[in-house]
Amino acid sequence: MKRPDGKDPLPQRSLWRLLAVMLLVIAPHLLRLPPWETAAVFAIGVWRIAATLHQWRMPHGAIKGALAIGAFVGVYASYGRIWGQHAGVALLVIMLALKLTELRARRDVVVTVFLSYFLLLTHFLFSQEIWTLLYLLVCVVAVTAVLADTHHAEGALPARLVLATGGKLIAQSLPLMLLMFVLFPRIPGPLWTMPDDSGGARSGLSETMAPGDIARLAASDELAFRVSFEGAAPPPDQRYWRGPVLWAFDGRTWSAPSRSFNAPAAEAGMTEYRYEITLEAHHMPWLLALDRPDARDLPERSRISGFYELLYFEPLRDRLRYRLRSEPDAKLQVASLSARERALQLALPSGFNPRALALAQQWRQGAGNDQAVVDAALRLFREQAFYYTLEPPRLGRDSIDEFLFTTRRGFCEHYASSFTFLMRAAGIPARVVTGYLGAQKNLFGDYYSVRQSEAHAWAEVWIAGQGWIRVDPTAAVSPNRIEQTLSRSGARNDGPREGLLGSLDWRSAYARAQNAWDWVDAQWNGLVLGYGTEQQQLLLDRIGLGDFGRMLLALTAAITIGLAILGGVLLWKARPAAMNDPTLKQWKLAEARLARRGLHRAPSEGPRDFAMRVAREQPELAQRIQQVVKLYLRLRYERDPDAALLGELRAAVKALT
Repeated sequence: MKRPDGKDPLPQRSLWRLLAVMLLVIAPHLLRLPPWETAAVFAIGVWRIAATLHQWRMPHGAIKGALAIGAFVGVYASYGRIWGQHAGVALLVIMLALKLTELRARRDVVVTVFLSYFLLLTHFLFSQEIWTLLYLLVCVVAVTAVLADTHHAEGALPARLVLATGGKLIAQSLPLMLLMFVLFPRIPGPLWTMPDDSGGARSGLSETMAPGDIARLAASDELAFRVSFEGAAPPPDQRYWRGPVLWAFDGRTWSAPSRSFNAPAAEAGMTEYRYEITLEAHHMPWLLALDRPDARDLPERSRISGFYELLYFEPLRDRLRYRLRSEPDAKLQVASLSARERALQLALPSGFNPRALALAQQWRQGAGNDQAVVDAALRLFREQAFYYTLEPPRLGRDSIDEFLFTTRRGFCEHYASSFTFLMRAAGIPARVVTGYLGAQKNLFGDYYSVRQSEAHAWAEVWIAGQGWIRVDPTAAVSPNRIEQTLSRSGARNDGPREGLLGSLDWRSAYARAQNAWDWVDAQWNGLVLGYGTEQQQLLLDRIGLGDFGRMLLALTAAITIGLAILGGVLLWKARPAAMNDPTLKQWKLAEARLARRGLHRAPSEGPRDFAMRVAREQPELAQRIQQVVKLYLRLRYERDPDAALLGELRAAVKALT
């Protein structure tokens, strides 16, 4: 009976299980990898299966080295680096796959298993959703089961028993894991900083707005943020969430090449809303807020721009929770615009949209004041045959003219862009504001959800004596557009709720299921992902530990560090002794050469017994292995062996190839 030693050959059934577990571990990363790497991973796996079934030799060291170098070059060519979130994970995946080219014994399985454990951690770099945790928990059980199976002395166990063993081991570790999660000191910020790989997935609003940009978001059900209010929420028609303000226009695209940070003061409003937002990562340097956020009570590392945007000091790469106060009806204390500000808000590119320019100037000549021009534009959208559509036709160079006089079909960005252009052409300072309109009340929790489908664009115009006022031209052309959004955002849910066993139509059932899952996801984000230093201290205070909690945290950290050091020392002492004996080195080299031919020495076999078995199984090697054993035994056990024998042993070992 063979012991579970690293030199034992690997049973074929154990190899199949290891391959299945490796696929389970790598699978979520496959869609993130370059196509060549995904193909390479599958090719290596197929080759290993064929090599095992047909008993092919394992590749020579030079071939494996060339494959490793090729992997490094391929990753560098794909990402321009070999470190960072995406490139580092890609390199780790291909290296784990290449481990199959040298997988011969149980010891190699152990190394592969621990690499798989490490690769599992990298999935949290891309997703920290509850589904990810559940999937990785299954993976951990499977990997642990393979590890337990590898150390079983009597060969591969039945699959059900193997999985049961893995599940029991993980179940036994859960109490300690939960205790460490609750009590281990929470370190502000991440333990390491991953370079921000370019080309990462981004969703939501952009730094620019062109025809069709926001319409593309309308079909997305992806969460933008959640918000909970202290007290009453704003009426549905006032749930405008302010995002980027765009003031520069090149004839097609609105942008904000620069920003002013001299935010004007605001007078006290009649209505104040206090709320907390949990904003999903969008990789842009701004936050969302209701109009007129209080500049005296802003989140850390944020500030208000001259356009009253809430800006963040860096692109938002992680979910962020922050509290705000807003007074949407507060007026800005700005008596007039400076010459520079007025010029920026009136600028239009020359040579574009001549018909829209002529129309605006006609309004200007016939209007008694700026408000009359605003009313004329809204009347145009309301009375003429303009249509709201999620699939607007493509527009050419003079996009405003084509929309106003030809297609008359568009989404909110078409109306906001055209209205702002008309106002500027009539001499009224105007700008485009992008953000979200609406918020859907959750049926199971006291909070609202805002999704990417509720992205919106509107305009702001400067009216003398009133300052900047919001104008939503989409409401003039298609009230159904506004009503549709508001009905999704809470008009339906703000009324009396039906019982949980109410309407049985599938739409209602789907909405309730979506609300239920959203509530579960919100609890996961708040209680688990949001469990930081402050929440930990509050918990310890609540259970009566108080200041003792800090000592307990320090003690926990000390014990953990001590155990890690002790484990490292034990592993260091248990390491195999370095082979300084040149004779022993040659014997180990002979064993390695024979192993490549499928001849593995059992731990219970001495050199002579091993040589006899080699001669029986591969007679062509009989004379050569006997010569190696003869020289090895003389060098090991003669009192004063001839020094020339070592050279003869080297030559005999080389002859084994």
